[in-house]
Amino acid sequence: QVQLVESGGGLVQAGGSLRLSCAASGRINSINTMGWYRQAPGKQRELVATIWSSGSTYYVDSVKGRFTISRDTAKNTVYLQMSSLKPEDTAVYYCNLKVLPANYNYWGQGTQVTVSS
Repeated sequence: QVQLVESGGGLVQAGGSLRLSCAASGRINSINTMGWYRQAPGKQRELVATIWSSGSTYYVDSVKGRFTISRDTAKNTVYLQMSSLKPEDTAVYYCNLKVLPANYNYWGQGTQVTVSS
C-alpha cells in the first residue's frame, strides 16, 4: 500500500508564507506526477500545482508567481512553497500521487491552510 503523509499547514496572515510537505511511502512503482489540490468550503477540489517526473511543472493561474512546487525524488517527497498568501487561498490542501501505467491516484489526508485578512 502507498501512504501519503502531509505536513506544514496552519494559520497565517495575508502576505505570509507556508511550506507544505508530502512524503510518499510504500510500494511505489513508477511515479508520473506528484501534486497538490485544494478544496475550499462549498467549492470543488481544484488542482493547484503538479510536477512531473521530468521536472516539468504546472500551476493554476491564481497561484502563478506565488507558489512553487518542488520534489525530492530520492525521498519521494513533494513540497509546496506558498508565498504572498491571500485569504482566498484558504482551503484544505491535499497531496496527490499518480502512478503509471494507469495514472492511479493516491491522496493524502489533507492539511488545513487558513489565511487571515
